[in-house]
Amino acid sequence: MDRLIFHIDVNSAFLSWESSRRVKNGESDLREIPAVISGDPANRTSVVLAKSIPAKRFGIRTGEPIALALRKCPDLVIAPPDFHLYNRCSRQFKDICRSYAPAVEEFSIDELFLDMSGTELIYPDPMATAYEIKNKIRDSLGFTVNVGIAPNKLLAKMASDFEKPDKVHTLFKEEIPQKLWPLPVSDLITVGHATAERLRRGKIRTIGELAACTESQVQKLVGKKLGTQIWKYANGVDDSPVASAPRDAKGYSISTTFEEDMTGFEAAEPILRHLVDCVTAKLRSDDFRTDCVSVTIRSQSFKDHSHQQKLYNPTDVTEEIYQAAKSLLHELWDGEMPVRLMGVALTGITHESYQQMTLFKEKEADKERQRKVDQAMDAIRGKYGMGSIVRGSTMKDGSRIGGKYRAQMEKPGQ
Repeated sequence: MDRLIFHIDVNSAFLSWESSRRVKNGESDLREIPAVISGDPANRTSVVLAKSIPAKRFGIRTGEPIALALRKCPDLVIAPPDFHLYNRCSRQFKDICRSYAPAVEEFSIDELFLDMSGTELIYPDPMATAYEIKNKIRDSLGFTVNVGIAPNKLLAKMASDFEKPDKVHTLFKEEIPQKLWPLPVSDLITVGHATAERLRRGKIRTIGELAACTESQVQKLVGKKLGTQIWKYANGVDDSPVASAPRDAKGYSISTTFEEDMTGFEAAEPILRHLVDCVTAKLRSDDFRTDCVSVTIRSQSFKDHSHQQKLYNPTDVTEEIYQAAKSLLHELWDGEMPVRLMGVALTGITHESYQQMTLFKEKEADKERQRKVDQAMDAIRGKYGMGSIVRGSTMKDGSRIGGKYRAQMEKPGQ
């Protein structure tokens, strides 16, 4: 049976979701003016998380410092991030998508894969179905998506990245020479800046030139494993399944995808702390504790690597969970392999607050002080928003908490 995969991606998700809310309140549409989503411009670590098309015309890039963006466009409108809004909008658009497909893989907060294979009796025209999904999201939720249609996940994602916004594109096998091969080799998924430069030194500038090489030629330029993968991708080969996860996962998780691959513990640890900070705040707001922490990273080859650790006692203390997560990160990662996604999950969820007896009373006192700090921060955030206060250690390298920042939150019973 031929496979049929849809990739659905929200156009400029954070900015679109904020714009949709403002339009409903009778305010101006941020998508039509130079605007960005960013933290406080007075904070030198604030970066552009999302931008409008008019802002892009000023040369503003996702991930750059907001101070630099303001120099490019002094009249730039800046809206603060609101992850509660993002999670709500994400759930709403994904619920619409789930009503069409038997298998759905959530790739990030604003994109997913639908496996439409075998649905031809229900949806005989894939293009018409894609337009129906796209238009339903636009008309009912107030923001737009792109839909890519292809026989595998790779080609579907490549197709959805074609002309934006509010478009449907196909990339079937017979369309590869016309639509895929003329693109720069840097546009191919998993080909980062360093890999693209090595390929260009080998006189490979387009995806078509990469596809025309032999597998061994590519391996000599970029290494055996990566060479095989990108050579297959250039030829449209991808057998990875749509990994549909159950919706009733009993835990909390959060992840972020980087626009540029990340390396080095110095860059990774502040982002890890930020993720832990967000997910533990949600844990506490629902009056839960966790006794198991896991950390996941995704490599350039889209392979996930994860480790987990059972805790001595159930806890909701941010610092305690962060130290476990930090230890796990060092166990599963060498700090050198480029990482495109990082995630933290909390499982073993309980309302219980029992504690194993300990002889070290000073540790218990320290934990109680940390819990009071958490509670104070939760109170401030509850009143002024998640971005109103951050931990000092998170600010050391806040510039990396950006790129294409996508936080995906999952909670018990969802």
